[in-house]
Amino acid sequence: MREITLPMVLQFHDNGRQSVHDHSAAEAERYKWIESEKAGRDLGESAIRRWIREHWSGYLRHRWLEHLEGRAFWIELDQDDFGLLEREFVDSRLMPEIINRLKTGQENLDIIVWAIDYKLPMDEVMEILRVLDINSRRIECRLLNRLSQAG
Repeated sequence: MREITLPMVLQFHDNGRQSVHDHSAAEAERYKWIESEKAGRDLGESAIRRWIREHWSGYLRHRWLEHLEGRAFWIELDQDDFGLLEREFVDSRLMPEIINRLKTGQENLDIIVWAIDYKLPMDEVMEILRVLDINSRRIECRLLNRLSQAG
């Protein structure tokens, strides 16, 4: 079997700012390497496509939450959102639970249903969801573009 080398780790930009696209490429390559090792052969582009299909959404969600928490600055995400959770809803008892639900992959509707079920203050829940605006924070994965340019 051809030896497959572990890919680059992280791509950093000036001042510790990171690129979601560069970092996701490294993650997808790492996934390809691991899966290829398990299979005993180079899985190539199909492993990258599978990573995109199975992991991109969750990957992006976690990078977005890191950005909101002020733990990592991702250049593709809204710069005004960096550290937002340290500035907005600081005294909210609902915000930590909403963030935990977002971390587990829940969407706005899931959170609204949860809030209704538990008779939580809907005005506050809706304001938090409006400020977070998760649906407008989604970005397209560019790994397929990189693959077609490289090949």
